[in-house]
Amino acid sequence: MHEMIKGSNVSLAALSENIDSVIVSLSWGSSTGEGDADVSVLLLNGNGKVRSDADFHFYNNPVAADGSVQLLGKTPTADGNEDRISFDLTAVSAEIDRIVLAASRYEGARFGELEGVKLALADGGGEELLRFAIDDADAVSAIIFGELYRRAEDWKFRAVGQGYDAGLAGLATDFGVDIDDDAAAEETPDGTAGDAQADATAPVRPDEPGLQEALGAVPSPRQPEGEGRQTLPGNPAARPRTAKKKVTLPKAARKTLAENESWRDARLFPASALKSDRERETRATSVLLSVMAQVPEFGRRLTAAFGAPAGRMETFTEVTLPHGDTPRRPDGVIRVARAGKLWTALVETKTNGSALKADQVQAYMDIAARRGYEAVITLSNDVALEGSPLVEVKIDGRRKHRVALWHLSWAEVAHQAQMLIRHEGVGNAAHAWLLQELLHYLRHENSGCHGFQNMGPAWVPVRNGIDDETLCQGDPRALEVVENWERLIRQVCLRLGGELGRKVLPDHRAKRGIDPKVLRARLADQLCLDGRLQSSVRIEQTPGVLTVSADLRTGKLRTSIEIPAPEQGYPLSWAKRLVRRLAEAPADLHIETLVDGEKGGPRGTLERLRPEPADLLPKEAGTQITGFRLSLLKSMGSTRGNAESGFIRSVDDAVNRFYTGVAVHLDGVPRAPSKAESTAG
Repeated sequence: MHEMIKGSNVSLAALSENIDSVIVSLSWGSSTGEGDADVSVLLLNGNGKVRSDADFHFYNNPVAADGSVQLLGKTPTADGNEDRISFDLTAVSAEIDRIVLAASRYEGARFGELEGVKLALADGGGEELLRFAIDDADAVSAIIFGELYRRAEDWKFRAVGQGYDAGLAGLATDFGVDIDDDAAAEETPDGTAGDAQADATAPVRPDEPGLQEALGAVPSPRQPEGEGRQTLPGNPAARPRTAKKKVTLPKAARKTLAENESWRDARLFPASALKSDRERETRATSVLLSVMAQVPEFGRRLTAAFGAPAGRMETFTEVTLPHGDTPRRPDGVIRVARAGKLWTALVETKTNGSALKADQVQAYMDIAARRGYEAVITLSNDVALEGSPLVEVKIDGRRKHRVALWHLSWAEVAHQAQMLIRHEGVGNAAHAWLLQELLHYLRHENSGCHGFQNMGPAWVPVRNGIDDETLCQGDPRALEVVENWERLIRQVCLRLGGELGRKVLPDHRAKRGIDPKVLRARLADQLCLDGRLQSSVRIEQTPGVLTVSADLRTGKLRTSIEIPAPEQGYPLSWAKRLVRRLAEAPADLHIETLVDGEKGGPRGTLERLRPEPADLLPKEAGTQITGFRLSLLKSMGSTRGNAESGFIRSVDDAVNRFYTGVAVHLDGVPRAPSKAESTAG
């Protein structure tokens, strides 16, 4: 991989033979995991200007008409976001000389507040070709990360790293984008708008008025519907571009017309008659691939991460492909057509806990390489871990064509469907209904698509070894349990994130730069010593980090969160306000006062503290309160699988109970959906 420095350039053809399409990733993070920005792309002609405002691609104009640019959206990372952009360089108009890659912050935020600001570029096979880290991001609200530019027939990349004090508006104006003077004022260097029009420019988000009006996003609330517009060069009377209406499921379930509860709704994808694993795999593959083809938003969401272009998608099942003396039949094939080219992926599916077979996957990788296909996608209940592929395959280095191997868990499929139909919306009601039917199928007990649901054969021996103190450091069974614990936590994050419509991620802030395998080995040794599994989960818009701990010696699960003490006010007021906000929290909630020094502060259950919040205050005069720790304890299930008393179910329930019973009552935390809302439709 080629490391870039500011001002350097490189020919893409010198790095890879597969550069007809590339994916650029702009990423950043923060110590809180909440820093964010918006990407934008400008297509410039020989004069260094856009040909028209249609050459400016941002959150409300994400796709170029010729397919050359596609903003793929944000992908959460451990401590921030990665925003990805797909470019079909063969479709870029001959009039375009340069493609500028930029990002901007909003509401007065600055890039200097972020960490790990960088750009990466990958070829059509998903192989990362270059990386450019911007280490000197300062008090600027917009940055040009880099640019793709032509030299004869060759595409090159230049690392720029240039900041803009004037934000997105200043950057866009410099390259010829026409912004209505009456819709947006110039941002001042401190990130706020001028006095006359501060209300029009402060936010730069697609769901708020202001600068977005000037960029043709939505009508201004100060004007009648349809009058907010973007002034196009040479055509001041151009028709306004408005945001498309999105369809989501209703918040509450409709009243049923059934005579009694024994009546069951007719379903598009029935699952009750499935009897064998083969039938489950065949049905699940066909259901998923058909919905992907019919709901473009959903199909695109799943394949964009695998390097697929934006285009017409067709899906197939039970395709026979030659392979030596024995033809192979992958479970499915995905093909995407864009600009006269085809992107193809073979799909191998497993359900009901069946493991992927290395020889099958290897055969499909070999077939894909010989036939010039781009990817092999495996799909199962298992969850892939960072740095640890589910199956090991051999890559023939003599072949010029590279095939990417990707994995999806059924939990991830369900998460993406739920995010679309419950929170973000799809193009029409039919698409929402199809996704709803897909979700119902995946959740049916007979579908076999329930996600990670077994702690593995090492689970019982490890628990027994901890009980009788015979488990030794270095035991490979402890490492297996740690890996499955990590899979479980990742799946818990997907489920809770789908319910809330927000980012829920395992928190790895303290572990950056450590090889994941080395870290898991350390955690396995720690498990042997103290018999405890522990992970941290960061939930967007929630103060503090949720900690999940499983003590295998006592059989107890602990979910907790630490919230900082307010910066102003008196300790007694803090205690009273906290207890008052937790009025509807479970009575068995443990509250502990955090103080400076090694000695712990006062603690008690919410039931005992309600009449006497002052019991949370330290008795020693001058003791500094730093915050409060809120904890719930729960007995953990003992079985390996997904039975009601199972360990996996108990962890999932513990996290959900803590969020809905405790976290939602804290300052600034949006309300979690009710049970009726989460099952609406």
